[in-house]
Amino acid sequence: MNEITEIVGESRNIEHVKELIHKIAAVEANTIVLGETGVGKDLIVQTLYKESSRYGKPFIKINCAAIPDHLLESEMFGYEKGAFTGAEGNKKGKFEQAHGGVLFLDEIAEMSPSLQAKLLRVIQDGEFSPLSSEKTIKVDVWTISATNCEIENHIKDGKFREDLFYRLSTMMIKIDPLRERPEDIPLLINYYYKKLAANFKDRPLKIISKDTIEKLKKYSWQGNIRELQNVLQRIQIHDTNDDYLDEIFGKVHNKIPVENPQELPNTSNFEGVAKGQNSFIPLKKIKKEIYSKVEKEIIPLALERSYYKISDASKILGISKKLLHLKIKEYGINSKPDIKHNNLNEFNGKLVEGIDFDYIFKQTLDSIKAGNL
Repeated sequence: MNEITEIVGESRNIEHVKELIHKIAAVEANTIVLGETGVGKDLIVQTLYKESSRYGKPFIKINCAAIPDHLLESEMFGYEKGAFTGAEGNKKGKFEQAHGGVLFLDEIAEMSPSLQAKLLRVIQDGEFSPLSSEKTIKVDVWTISATNCEIENHIKDGKFREDLFYRLSTMMIKIDPLRERPEDIPLLINYYYKKLAANFKDRPLKIISKDTIEKLKKYSWQGNIRELQNVLQRIQIHDTNDDYLDEIFGKVHNKIPVENPQELPNTSNFEGVAKGQNSFIPLKKIKKEIYSKVEKEIIPLALERSYYKISDASKILGISKKLLHLKIKEYGINSKPDIKHNNLNEFNGKLVEGIDFDYIFKQTLDSIKAGNL
């Protein structure tokens, strides 16, 4: 098994990602890569391609968010002469161009519902028709997609087809944000410093002190690795000592120091918001963190109360069985009982209610106030 050197880090998450890449590349299963902007989703996809038997064959990327919907269809499936005004000749689409190789659908969640239906057919049947054409083209394509959004919310809101999601996500790779894996920061600094050396040939690189590295490990990296790269360049460009992090970062929102980078900040950060200080935590992030914590508490409890019957647990939670399976997979929740319940048959088909959601939510809020979340 080849060592993956392109992906830098020693955190549990990164080690798990590397293991998944080896396993997925061996079978070339359709995969979706999840993570915030700047965490390195493109690199993960490129590494999957490089580790697979399709390396050297076509690798075609299409950004679903960057192309207007009315043009995206022709980009993906191609067209024949006269399909629309300006179509003066035949054009191959991305699917046909990627035949035998990989098609990377970036920002897949931004695709319109109508186009999702057409994409589903290609994924299911391995064939499509170009615009204004009656001929059917068969393709052999390994589809990898990525998104920076909470795609399960898109599914719940009806913005993304659940059946398409499950076709695209035979496997799922989730990359944690940089603030949740601070142990990777020193290794990333060393890695990108070697790259920076090529751009600063006429002068030696400034050394970042251990104290400054510790400070960088406590920052809330909203832009993740991409932002870290920018900061490292700023450190080299500035003539000031690297301890002047405020000058290096500039007065940009969301760059708050975090006492424990793997958890939400304590109440002192919220007091800063009330006093009108520059540093703050976006409400969207607070909501996301709370929502995630509550789900991790509620789902195991719902499973236990329903004696691990998925249909009953999904009714308790008010979500579909497929979405519950997705969340169980995402959070690594045990969906099977550790012991066999003697009275299991007594509860089959019965909706078990009584989960104290108010208590769980109060626990979550108390943890935030105590700085333990």
